[in-house]
Amino acid sequence: MTGKDMSGTAPRGLAKGDLGIAVGVVVLGLIAAWQTTEIPQSAYAAVGPRAFAYATSFLLIVMGLFLVKDAAAGGWAQETDDFGEVDWPGGLWLIGGLIANVALIDVIGFILASTVLVVFTARAFGSRRLLRDAITGFLLAFVAYVGFDRVLGYKIGTGLIEGLI
Repeated sequence: MTGKDMSGTAPRGLAKGDLGIAVGVVVLGLIAAWQTTEIPQSAYAAVGPRAFAYATSFLLIVMGLFLVKDAAAGGWAQETDDFGEVDWPGGLWLIGGLIANVALIDVIGFILASTVLVVFTARAFGSRRLLRDAITGFLLAFVAYVGFDRVLGYKIGTGLIEGLI
């Protein structure tokens, strides 16, 4: 089996495009770690807001290094170079959800704006179950709000629902 890997195909060498993405992920992790040092540390909390940011930075760097290893071995394999047709309606739903979230967060608050984002995102991926998606989005946003605002003390936007809590 000289000159071939376990799958029977010849090694491909360095994949420059994949390496560029991999290095970008590592750099993103390093920038995130650097910016995490700017987060004020509270004196009263053993685990403050920096802990999650450092963990995320570390995982980005580790994943980027694994991608570098894969790029050096020829890149990540694909079954085909044809990615199919672009789902323009799905992409527009996703972009619309992001724009709606940014536009509404100051008006109706984090929880409801995030609920709208989840509904639009679910629709972008083909869901037609509006009520289920809205309930799921509301519950996820509610838990996130309570976690950040009430547990960590990090204000992420107040609005209609947040004022009732």
